[in-house]
Amino acid sequence: MSRAMELAREAEAAGEVPVGAVVVKDGKVVGEGWNRPISTSDPSAHAEMIAMRAAAQALENYRLLDTTLYVTLEPCAMCAGAMVHARVKRLVYAATDPRAGAAGSVFNIVQHAALNHRLEMTAGVLAEDCSALLRRFFAARR
Repeated sequence: MSRAMELAREAEAAGEVPVGAVVVKDGKVVGEGWNRPISTSDPSAHAEMIAMRAAAQALENYRLLDTTLYVTLEPCAMCAGAMVHARVKRLVYAATDPRAGAAGSVFNIVQHAALNHRLEMTAGVLAEDCSALLRRFFAARR
């Protein structure tokens, strides 16, 4: 999660919402990313999506079997759906997103019984640090 926080700071430095994500397989980072929708004019350029794309390229497989995705903010519906389709094994996130969270706060796509894959999930890892980073970012923009 500390690497994801470093990546979130990269996003912040670029004027993006400070969210970072890391995909790990067998103890090794295989993909990482930070939010880039503004700089890339791409609404799908969330940290998790970028990290999963990088991991898929590194593993040469669109299925991210036996991977763990670490992210500083609870994933949205788009990212949660992509995690299910990619068969990410485990999700670890820091701060909850009470407005758009799709891993338990508003929705729970990553563990929805109607879907053919469900992720193991751990929430709240370094939550206060990640929440503080987000609060400072949005306070500075107001």
